Amino acid sequence: MAWGGRVMFAARCLFRALRSCSSAPFPRLKPSAKLSVRDALGAQSTNGERVKVQGWIRSVRSQKDILFLHVNDGSSLENLQVVADSSFDSRELTFGSSVEVQGQLVKSPSKGQNVELKAEKIEVIGNCDAKDNGFVHIHTPIITSNDCEGAGELFQVEPSSKIKLPEENFFNVPAFLTVSGQLHLEVMSGAFTQVFTFGPTFRAENSQSRRHLAEFYMVEAEISFLESLQDLMQVMERLFKFATMMVLSNCPEDVELCHKFIAPGQKDRLEHMLNNNFLIISYTEAMEILKQASQTFTFTPEWGDDLHTEHEKYLVKHCGNIPVFVINYPLALKPFYMRDNEDGPQHTVAAVDLLVPGVGELFGGSLREERYHFLEQRLARLGLTEAYQWYLDLRRFGSVPHGGFGMGFERYLQCILGIDNIKDVIPFPRFTHSCLL
Repeated sequence: MAWGGRVMFAARCLFRALRSCSSAPFPRLKPSAKLSVRDALGAQSTNGERVKVQGWIRSVRSQKDILFLHVNDGSSLENLQVVADSSFDSRELTFGSSVEVQGQLVKSPSKGQNVELKAEKIEVIGNCDAKDNGFVHIHTPIITSNDCEGAGELFQVEPSSKIKLPEENFFNVPAFLTVSGQLHLEVMSGAFTQVFTFGPTFRAENSQSRRHLAEFYMVEAEISFLESLQDLMQVMERLFKFATMMVLSNCPEDVELCHKFIAPGQKDRLEHMLNNNFLIISYTEAMEILKQASQTFTFTPEWGDDLHTEHEKYLVKHCGNIPVFVINYPLALKPFYMRDNEDGPQHTVAAVDLLVPGVGELFGGSLREERYHFLEQRLARLGLTEAYQWYLDLRRFGSVPHGGFGMGFERYLQCILGIDNIKDVIPFPRFTHSCLL
């Protein structure tokens, strides 16, 4: 559970208002050359050259009269150590805060690093207070009576020995293991604005593929007063990048082990993802790209059909192995809660999937249908009005535009570590015909 909190804290950091705080006055210095962390670490000359580095704080440590910061800008998997006088210490110099550091690049006396930056000026560009980040952690239930995805791939929950009459339900209604905490998060977002959960989800999917499990973990978030897919995609991209930088900062040896022995070249591929803005294409554009592909697919791409793994991986490769958002899917493909785009003749909803190299779909999200009559009509067409009357009622009392997403945690580990089979990133994998221990 702590991991989920730290992940969402990291994502929320970039939403803080830009504020700055400079150190005490100091003598006028020569202009500093701006360097990336990667260039600074690889600098050949360490004769006290005055440089400027911008990035995010990965760790802070005070030792007597010296302050040590580890700073990274995404250009390298290694952090640059900044050494400063303790007078620079500030409550705003916290994990995740963005900073600009000016000082002298000198040879480091410490083992394991060639250079360090002796700070003469530290400016906080953006604060990141993990205790005041705006997201509230909600523990959503594992047993539920709803099918959030509408795909019918549910595990039903029943007592091992029937109580009273066999035909009676323990909860008076059919109950299932959760496929998503989204609908519960939507309830709570009406009170806390920005909420998230991190926990197990279950799919009774008859698949033994390299990217499917019957039990897996999801990071899910729901945000009120969110009015555009662009805003939602910003949260998703920042979550991916901040979480990844946090993993690289806290577990460098583990990541390096995987990259060295399991996935050679993954280090460069990961840096490529972190150093580029994610791309955006529409579902319709994706279909055109697939139809024009020279590759022969097992499933012929047609507008109105869902994207298969082979399609997703091709689209990422076509986009230069940079993660790509695919937006605005056909209404008929997606669950009832996604916001109607009111377009035509190809009717779409405001849905978004994030496709990443080596995995395919990693995130799935959407704007939610907050308009009462639109949701009422769609539930009626699907014959779900009675089952989801409580959900419809949420739109009657102070409804607001909102949206959210879910990220599969095991697929995320596959992506950053370069591990091909999802069963290798979870200690006790559950899948069709296998439930050991």
